[in-house]
Amino acid sequence: MFKSTSSIALIAAFTVGLSACSAPRDSFEREAGAELDEGGFGNPTMTNTLIANGSISVAETLGARFANDVNTQVNFEFNSSQLDANARAALLEQANWIRQFPEVRFRVYGHTDLVGSNAANKALGLRRAKAAVNFLTSQGISRSRLEAVASFGETRPVILTENPERRNRRTVTEVSGFVEGSPMLLNGKYGVLVLREYVQTAKSDETLARERIVQ
Repeated sequence: MFKSTSSIALIAAFTVGLSACSAPRDSFEREAGAELDEGGFGNPTMTNTLIANGSISVAETLGARFANDVNTQVNFEFNSSQLDANARAALLEQANWIRQFPEVRFRVYGHTDLVGSNAANKALGLRRAKAAVNFLTSQGISRSRLEAVASFGETRPVILTENPERRNRRTVTEVSGFVEGSPMLLNGKYGVLVLREYVQTAKSDETLARERIVQ
């Protein structure tokens, strides 16, 4: 016996209804906000948890963030340690970031291309690192927080070539640790740094709002 058209429609509607009812149950079984997670949701909490249990250090986290937020590298002309306009712009960006974290120390590594002797290139790489450090100190960064003691010379090229290569002639700034005696020394209080930034941002917005009112 064939089912009537109305019976088939009723069964189809009932099936759809059951499917719809199962969706909310599935959502209750998942973490709150999972539908909104684009891949970054909850990362700050996860980072603090990893730091607190010793899986990662505050210095490592800040180092990754520094590399993500600013251009950590500047390039040089052949056989030169002079900072051009692009280099100064990148270092100014670095200085603005570094000022936000007075507890953190940084190291500047100098590199060269593969043209010339290793000894000459090592000395040139160190001069480049010192040039970058000198610029950062001119922007109000304490010299005690900056190191220009390591020069890899020609040993770590970006592009493996013995020809002149601008991308190899560079300095790279990295987080190296914390200022000795700082209360932030690897104690899992990365959240304090984040909170301080939020507070500073709020104050800046409030100041801008007041200025608009005055105008």
